[in-house]
Amino acid sequence: MKFYSVTGETLDQEQLKTEFGKARAFGVVRAGETCLFFRSGLKEYFVPYHAIGRCFRRVQMVPARMCCGKGEFQIESLVVCVEEKEVAQIQLPGTRAAQALIEKLKTKIPGCIFSK
Repeated sequence: MKFYSVTGETLDQEQLKTEFGKARAFGVVRAGETCLFFRSGLKEYFVPYHAIGRCFRRVQMVPARMCCGKGEFQIESLVVCVEEKEVAQIQLPGTRAAQALIEKLKTKIPGCIFSK
């Protein structure tokens, strides 16, 4: 498995594999000791915690028509910003996973801004 950097920073692939294996999973996102990992398509990406300047949840309401009427689905995403630029929007499995991930990241990245 090869890991691709979102920020352009290079790290040792073997160290990343070890950290990835020990990381806690939240859908396609994994929170490791020094990096945030996520999958997009067939590739695994990483963002070092020290590079993340801002991080927040984005909730999108998607209208849906069903057999019994109309409704909306909530799509929860984690948005990661590096140097005031959005580098990733990662879809999460639900509200509970999004809240748990944000709480985990608050302990890992104390200097990060967690608001929109």
